[in-house]
Amino acid sequence: MQAAAVRSAEEIRDVNTRYHDITAAGYDAKWGINFGDLGQDQVLGKLHKLVDPETAAAGFGEALEIGAGTGYFGLNLLRAGVIGELTCVDISPGMLATLADNAARVRVDVGAVVADAEALPFENETFDLVLGHAVLHHVPHLDRAFAEIHRVLRPGGRIVFAGEPSRVGDRLARVPKRAAVIAAPVWRALLGVAPAPANGAGDDAAERELELAVDIHTFAPQDLARLAGASGFAEVRIRGEELTANWFGWFNRGLEASARAQDIPTLWRQYAFRGYLALQRLDATVLEPRLPAVLFYNLLLTARRP
Repeated sequence: MQAAAVRSAEEIRDVNTRYHDITAAGYDAKWGINFGDLGQDQVLGKLHKLVDPETAAAGFGEALEIGAGTGYFGLNLLRAGVIGELTCVDISPGMLATLADNAARVRVDVGAVVADAEALPFENETFDLVLGHAVLHHVPHLDRAFAEIHRVLRPGGRIVFAGEPSRVGDRLARVPKRAAVIAAPVWRALLGVAPAPANGAGDDAAERELELAVDIHTFAPQDLARLAGASGFAEVRIRGEELTANWFGWFNRGLEASARAQDIPTLWRQYAFRGYLALQRLDATVLEPRLPAVLFYNLLLTARRP
């Protein structure tokens, strides 16, 4: 597990709060987050990769989402009926404001609290499920966060985390990212789109600078297993997710980032989106069951509090 060596925990929390506040309003559009049938299918797919069908069908009563962001994971599971009640925490007030808007739009009730995963403002043994998506790699002291998660879970309660960057998978993803940089001028010429404006001052520049500083960990599968086991969790299971879809997605995202956004043709966006979904299905049905978790871009974790 790798962590930022030159910044304090307070600096890491500060940069994450500022970045996620700045990006909150446009976050769902940037990352293609969906709260319809597609979004539900995606999060249910992640859950079913970790939890047996009987447990998933029985559902969970009270759930806590750590680093909830705009609500992608928790709101979709709530709408799908997998959880009965949802409380969301995040260190970014801006993210929780967008989450509240999303919850109102899809007509579900959630509790939302600005809080740090390392100091959760809840009584012992409050929740049946603690979940999170793409959050652990932002947390400075993961041992403290896992201890807090264990504390607020009821005996028999479960954790489910998804979207955590694999160390090897992250290195592999550098190849399509670099390829996109090389291919971008030819791609722009073929599509007849103008280059993106040069980096300058203002909110866009601030967002780009902060985005480079918010991710502080990548994981080997044994890192997550060790953290969960050391905090008292049992039945720890790690799985990898996304390989070809990730390469395809990062390559296309790199191309698109090189162009003026309003110039990118709709047909291209449809191709990129549908191609990504098709490769997600390929990964899930063919590669994920057969290849070791370490190769995939994302890691998923589940465990149970005895």
